[in-house]
Amino acid sequence: MKFIISIILMMFAFMPIAKADEDDFTCLVEAIYHEARSEPLMGMIAVANTILNRVYSKRYPNTICSVVHQGKYWEGHPVKNKCQFSYWCDGKPEMFNDMVSLKKSIAVAEMSLMGVVMRDTLNSTHYHATYVKPDWSKKSRFIRLDKIGKHIFYLDKGK
Repeated sequence: MKFIISIILMMFAFMPIAKADEDDFTCLVEAIYHEARSEPLMGMIAVANTILNRVYSKRYPNTICSVVHQGKYWEGHPVKNKCQFSYWCDGKPEMFNDMVSLKKSIAVAEMSLMGVVMRDTLNSTHYHATYVKPDWSKKSRFIRLDKIGKHIFYLDKGK
């Protein structure tokens, strides 16, 4: 196990430690689980980093829960398919049915909050699954950084 951790740490750069209260930690775990549980470890970390990059950016809300729950709401409920993170407004309950993936999501959230980042997706604020091509990704302001697993990550260079 120590060998695996050493290899992982060699593959990543480090950022300052992020602060997260219990609610924000839970929101980060939930987002990693629902957005990336079938991804390789590096893909899960890249998704977590993208969420944290939004928290650090002045263009997005400044808490993890606010970032992952960002979207259009009607009468207090997210509007289906109108959220920044698709799991939040897909109309399905946020259930944790795969305990192995949940444990991995918790570990990835902890590592990400301690500063573990993916170099290839450094500063990413957007991603999408490989099987879709959202309109925003075609705009020149988005620079494609890398494809990891079934997600493509982007840097938003601004308007």
